[in-house]
Amino acid sequence: MTRSPRLERVTPATVDAALALRVHPHQERNVAPVTKSLAEAYAYGETAWPRLILDGDRLVGFVMAFLDIVWDEKKDPGDRRSGLWRLNISADAQGAGYGRFAVEAVAEELRRRGADRMYVTWEPGGDGPGEFYRRLGFRATGEKSGGQTVGVLDL
Repeated sequence: MTRSPRLERVTPATVDAALALRVHPHQERNVAPVTKSLAEAYAYGETAWPRLILDGDRLVGFVMAFLDIVWDEKKDPGDRRSGLWRLNISADAQGAGYGRFAVEAVAEELRRRGADRMYVTWEPGGDGPGEFYRRLGFRATGEKSGGQTVGVLDL
C-alpha cells in the first residue's frame, strides 16, 4: 500500500471525525484530546495552526503548531517561539510513520514562515513521547514548561 499522508484544515465536514480521534488509552495522560486542542485553537486565533493528518480519505491523526508566541513573558518578553503544540496519532495508525510525517510537515511550515528553531514539550518518563522526539533530532533545553520537558530542533 502506498502511503500519501497530507495535512488539511479542519472543516465543518471533518470536525466530527477529528473530535472522535483517539490515541492508545495508555497515552491519554501524555496528550490532550483533540477537543481541547480545537478549543485552544479557537481561543488563540492566529497563533494556533491546527491540521488533520489524512492518508487518502482516512483520518490518521491531528497536529497543531504554535506560531510566534511569547514564551515566558515574565522572564523575557522578547523570547518568541514557534513549535509543535499537539500531536495525536490514532491508536490504529501508530507505528506507520504518520507522527514523523506530521513533525516534518510542521518543521517545513515553520521554515516557510522564517523560523530557525522548532520547540516541543513532552511529559517526562519512560512511557512519554520523549524518545520519539529525540529520534527526530530534538534535544532537551533544560527548561520545563508546566512540568513538561522542553525540546528544541534546529531547522
